[in-house]
Amino acid sequence: MEEEKILVLDASVAVKWFNVEPLRKEALTIRNRYANGEIDLIAPVLLHYEVANALRYNPRFGIEDVKTALKALEDMSITTYEFKGELRERAVELAYKFGITLYDAVYVSLAMLQNATLYTADKEVVAKVPLTNIKHLSEV
Repeated sequence: MEEEKILVLDASVAVKWFNVEPLRKEALTIRNRYANGEIDLIAPVLLHYEVANALRYNPRFGIEDVKTALKALEDMSITTYEFKGELRERAVELAYKFGITLYDAVYVSLAMLQNATLYTADKEVVAKVPLTNIKHLSEV
């Protein structure tokens, strides 16, 4: 990860910033490198919705916990991209090509369009998308 300067932040990684679960240490490494200015983080706007939903359905999180986590995520000022234009078109194509959800495909599409690396905790995405810039969080 040393040479990577732009990372696409996947919701499966961001959720680990707020919840104690496997690979949290690796997720926090990404967050800390961003906070220290070592890397840039980008994401589709979908990130905020996916993190909100994951935390909402986590029994450890109440209403105020979810609100606090979402505010903390917002305060990080991660550059986000709307689901439109080339990002949308490429995401649809990739979803069909690799047999992945459109939710996952938008992260992959963003990584491709921005020449960035996507780290995800989703082993299925890594297995189905044979691109060198799509990596499992355990590789951090």
